[in-house]
Amino acid sequence: MQKFHELKYVRPDQEAVEKAFDGFINEINNATSGEELCAICERMDEYSREFGTMYTIASIRNTMDMRDQFYEDEMMYLAEAGAKLQMYDKKVNTALLASPYLGAVKQRFGDLYVTNKQMQIELMNDDVVPLLVREDNLGNEYSKTAALAHTDFRGEDCNFYGLLKHMNAPDRNERREAFVAWADLYQSIAPTLDKIYDELVALRVQIAQKLGFESYIDYIYKHRGRYDYNAQDVAAFRKQVREEIVPVCQKLYDEQTKRLGIDKLHWYDESLAFADGNADPIGDKDELVAKAMEFYSALSDETGEFFAFMLNNELFDLETRPGKHMGGYCTFLPLYRAPFIFSNFNGTSADVDVLTHEAGHAFQAYTASRTLPLDEMVCSTNEVNEIHSMSMEHFAYPYAEKFFGEAANKYRYNHLKDALCSIPYLVSVDEFQHRVFERPQMTAAERRQVWREIEQTYMPWRDYDGNEFLSGGGFWMQKQHIFLYPFYYVDYALAQICAFQFLAKDRKDHAQAWKDYLVLCRLGGSKGYFDTLRQGKLLNPFASDTVAKVMVDVNAALAEFAAKI
Repeated sequence: MQKFHELKYVRPDQEAVEKAFDGFINEINNATSGEELCAICERMDEYSREFGTMYTIASIRNTMDMRDQFYEDEMMYLAEAGAKLQMYDKKVNTALLASPYLGAVKQRFGDLYVTNKQMQIELMNDDVVPLLVREDNLGNEYSKTAALAHTDFRGEDCNFYGLLKHMNAPDRNERREAFVAWADLYQSIAPTLDKIYDELVALRVQIAQKLGFESYIDYIYKHRGRYDYNAQDVAAFRKQVREEIVPVCQKLYDEQTKRLGIDKLHWYDESLAFADGNADPIGDKDELVAKAMEFYSALSDETGEFFAFMLNNELFDLETRPGKHMGGYCTFLPLYRAPFIFSNFNGTSADVDVLTHEAGHAFQAYTASRTLPLDEMVCSTNEVNEIHSMSMEHFAYPYAEKFFGEAANKYRYNHLKDALCSIPYLVSVDEFQHRVFERPQMTAAERRQVWREIEQTYMPWRDYDGNEFLSGGGFWMQKQHIFLYPFYYVDYALAQICAFQFLAKDRKDHAQAWKDYLVLCRLGGSKGYFDTLRQGKLLNPFASDTVAKVMVDVNAALAEFAAKI
């Protein structure tokens, strides 16, 4: 393939796409055998790659610079076109499911493929198309508002990510000042974000109602492919977190308070694990990418081949710039079977985490797209996808010296501690969204009160040093998933419980751990959640004793890493 910056974007011709779909519907209706029907499914999948690739190119370039009007306009066009084309998907799926040869499709592509087609029919009708378009546009409005926010910090023009390196500084006054600047920056855009979220909540409730669901929660669980479990199961999982993980996190933060030599741990202290500073990576962006190539070459033949492909085709955008979208992500260009990694490097260990976490997603997509018969089967649901990424972070532990030198043990300890202590926050975001959509008429002020109550339950150590905005419940709005990817956050917590299992396996028998991991990656989205866990030889996080069992190994690893510092 060409290098990413050389790829040409061409706006998809919606009329031509609709005509092609009409043709596929006609072919399905006239199929005379199961073999012919399966071949039609493969041709449809191949045809869809063009639209998917153009959408992804436009989306990446839009996030590279949220000020670029051309790609902002293209994303608005593609959102409307994509929503309308979902109605054609519904017509195709209806024809497919009515075919007398559907059994052959099930046998070739699996039961989940057919279940997903049934669900796509249930989750779409003409009435929701304009609502989905508006939802997407509001998401872009949120992203642009957050991306363009900036402030002066000690003579440096900083966006949110630019402030993070100062919020991790060993000097407490610098951390405190950066924290205040960060909070003030969010407070300055809070009225806009509240307004956007007000409309998003109302829109999402309307979508669910128009599709015949009693609540948005019922709708979104099906939309996210959560066929094996429900909201009550997730609530029970959150209970496991409260009972098994929150007390351990409290103990770890108490120990951190003593290490830092302070009387009270404030929020701007939480990220500093050691008084002399956290382990920062050695080298600039190019050096870190080169070291990542060494790591992936040493880890396995499969990962070495994958990362060389990423490098050769320049499938990264890693450096922070004004106007760039916040955060990091991995996406996929179907025509080229090529992942793309996006991030905002800030000089902290998070830069290495991106080269492992997002590369875990990328490796899975690279691998599954070369294994499975349809692109539609490459990616699973998010609670599976995040196992790939989080486990890759843990597979990097034996190679930490490449990135951190003598500070490698500090990195290993702090990374594992942060992975564990992030779980109460992850489930807080999940409970917040459940509470919001159980009572969607809440005002912005009521939402902040709900957030603060949840925060105090799952993160009793959290103290904002008197900052009025955050102490009043404003912290929730810094989580872009709430705006852009509703109910996609507990997935990280569920996945981390599985990633911890890969860590434990890797510490005992790397060859077997890697073998099981490859099985998981190659499965992609071909199986349901519980079946995927079984084939990957992983305990189910929803089982009542799983979290307690996993914590035995996590505590042992933390103790070992701490002893080596």
